[in-house]
Amino acid sequence: MSIPVALSTDLLTGTEWNAARVQELLQLSADVKARPDHYASALAGRFLALILEKPSLRTRVTFEVGMRGLGGTAIFLDHTVSRLGERESIPDVARNLSRWVQAIVARVFAQRELDQLAEFASVPVINALSDRFHPCQAYADFFTLRERYGTLRGLKLAYVGDGNNVCHSLMAVAARVGAEMRIATPAGYEPDASVVAEARQAGRETRATLEMFASPEEAVAGVRAVYTDVWASMGQEDEAATRAKIFASYQVNDALMKRAAPDALFMHCLPAHRGAEVTDSVMDSPRSIVFDQAENRLHVQKAILLMLLS
Repeated sequence: MSIPVALSTDLLTGTEWNAARVQELLQLSADVKARPDHYASALAGRFLALILEKPSLRTRVTFEVGMRGLGGTAIFLDHTVSRLGERESIPDVARNLSRWVQAIVARVFAQRELDQLAEFASVPVINALSDRFHPCQAYADFFTLRERYGTLRGLKLAYVGDGNNVCHSLMAVAARVGAEMRIATPAGYEPDASVVAEARQAGRETRATLEMFASPEEAVAGVRAVYTDVWASMGQEDEAATRAKIFASYQVNDALMKRAAPDALFMHCLPAHRGAEVTDSVMDSPRSIVFDQAENRLHVQKAILLMLLS
């Protein structure tokens, strides 16, 4: 298939692309997965800078393998010891990298660092995770659901846990594919109100729905996918014990999964804290598609690179 050109030069939040563009991304992802050899030299001679402030398994491997699979080269820049901007200003980093590489992928603690990279870079900047958004993950998640169910419009998905970056990005993509998303969080841990408002506005085009619950049992009733994430993200380690008590009743276990549809799938962005937000019995069950999600990070990110760099 021909490669659609992204209207936005950056992917910082996942809200840059409209419903039609998201469908093009999902279709291209399917073609990349089915015919990898067809794209083996699509980005030949191109270079990607991969900046990681947080340790990573899936992000680093999938972007490095993905870039190599497209004929390009990924350069890893380790910022897990010194934060981006400490040794050299972020504007100067962006200006330097723009002279050498054709794209920048960054996994950072703060969204403002990504925004600043994009402001001063003259090449595309891709968010590989920030405190606010995780768009590559959410696109891979809905691609995985599309593979399983064929259609996303009207699909009921429940997210149970912290209203964090993953939750934000799932809302953004759900709105653009016409899904029905339900979110259950403890009081005080709801997703950001401005992100909720944007998702509801975007969802008007696709007739997507977004509902908030305090009860995980109510949220998962009859849904076809149940999603959770860690209760304390990297950088929130000092809150882990407090959060464990607050979120204890939000664990995804066999009892909660029984309230979902009989064919409901379990999803997690990984890494998972087994015995905390999810039990081993759910994580390792036939209903779990967590490793399909992880695999599809590779194919979807290859499609993102193609759309931004072609």
